[in-house]
Amino acid sequence: MAVTVVLLILMIFGASFAARSYYYEGIKRDLSAAGDEAVIEFSDMTAGGNEITDDILKEYVGNFCGKELTELSVIDENGEVLLNSAGVQPDMSQGMPDFEQALTAQSSEAFWTGNLASGEKIMAHTVILKDGSGNFYAALRFVVSLTDADNKTLMAILILIAAAMLLLASFVIPELLFIGTIVKPVRELRATARRIAQGDFETRVEKMYDDEIGELADSINYMAEEIKASDGMKNDFISSVSHELRTPLTAIKGWAETMSIGEPDPVTMNKGLSVIINETERLTGMVEELLDFSRIQNGRIVLVMDKIDLLAELDEAVYMLRERAASEKKHFVYDEPEDISPVLGDKNRLRQVFINIIDNALKYTPVGGVIGIQVTEENDMIHVVISDTGCGIAEKDLPRIKDKFYKANQTVRGSGIGLAVADEIMTLHKGKLEIESTEDVGTTVTISIPVLDRDDEEILKS
Repeated sequence: MAVTVVLLILMIFGASFAARSYYYEGIKRDLSAAGDEAVIEFSDMTAGGNEITDDILKEYVGNFCGKELTELSVIDENGEVLLNSAGVQPDMSQGMPDFEQALTAQSSEAFWTGNLASGEKIMAHTVILKDGSGNFYAALRFVVSLTDADNKTLMAILILIAAAMLLLASFVIPELLFIGTIVKPVRELRATARRIAQGDFETRVEKMYDDEIGELADSINYMAEEIKASDGMKNDFISSVSHELRTPLTAIKGWAETMSIGEPDPVTMNKGLSVIINETERLTGMVEELLDFSRIQNGRIVLVMDKIDLLAELDEAVYMLRERAASEKKHFVYDEPEDISPVLGDKNRLRQVFINIIDNALKYTPVGGVIGIQVTEENDMIHVVISDTGCGIAEKDLPRIKDKFYKANQTVRGSGIGLAVADEIMTLHKGKLEIESTEDVGTTVTISIPVLDRDDEEILKS
């Protein structure tokens, strides 16, 4: 708007100067034409052998046709006004710069624009008349008031200002209304964003318009919902991890205190040491899981890629958990294929994924339930399908089951980040981790990874 105002002001100044120049140049041309006409007339007269007499000058002044607008004076060499078309003697105290310049000018004429003692602004044009011998005889001075030209210029300026004001109003009023529809919502958006940044996740933006600002308001409200949900999951995660850490620490502390009192018998000692070892391993696993999650979040997880036999890592994971399944009276059904193609991967990380998925299947499968494992190879992809007959996952929880901190079942131990870590590991292996589940029926997890190809072999060689 400031640029528009500045441009309009510059345009008004430019147009005003142009109008003033137009009127002044028009008057100057008229005066010049009158002077040229007089010089030609008197030159013709002297060229015919006639002399310019006072009577001829008096007759010329009397018959001057432009006397209504232009005052004509005849001036002698001393600057005295001899004749005047207005019939009055002009104020001789007023200087005549044009007359003085015309006396010395090579063209024998001069112009002057200035103010009279009365304040009136005039334009004067003086031409020198010479006799047949080329000597000064008289000077003709044409004077025009510039009041009318200045009034016309002022009127043009006022018209331009009025037009500029109308133009500015036609631009500014809609602009202000338009800005009002933006500034108010944006201020509210800014205030809401600040409240959200300060931890008020309940605040929401009132949607005023169905436009881009309205879409932004919807986005901020959605952001607040997501932050609120993430904050809730974070709090649940902290509570869950605290509980998960407290349980093994309590067991370790309790058995350590029991073993420190007196001299426990060998059976108690062995049982206590077994509990301490198992709980310590459990703590180590939880800490490693947290560290893996932190590395993934910061993009610092490093894979040691090599040509590996995926079945060997799966067998290792099954072997590690088979005894636990037996102790919990749950059954493994593992259809191991004879042979599958090798893959490019980090064996420790892939084994971690298998252990995590099988561990989840054991946690959510009741006594007497079945955990099935099947491996197939199809279209250069190896699919490891791990299914269970557990409690399943509710349909509303299924889309978010791989989100960090998210736990669909709060009654079962776990931090809620195992699936997020496993999904990220499979993504880094250019594979996929897909989950299908039906509540009260069971869950099926499909781990897919591409087989080793020529490009992968080139990577290994390099």
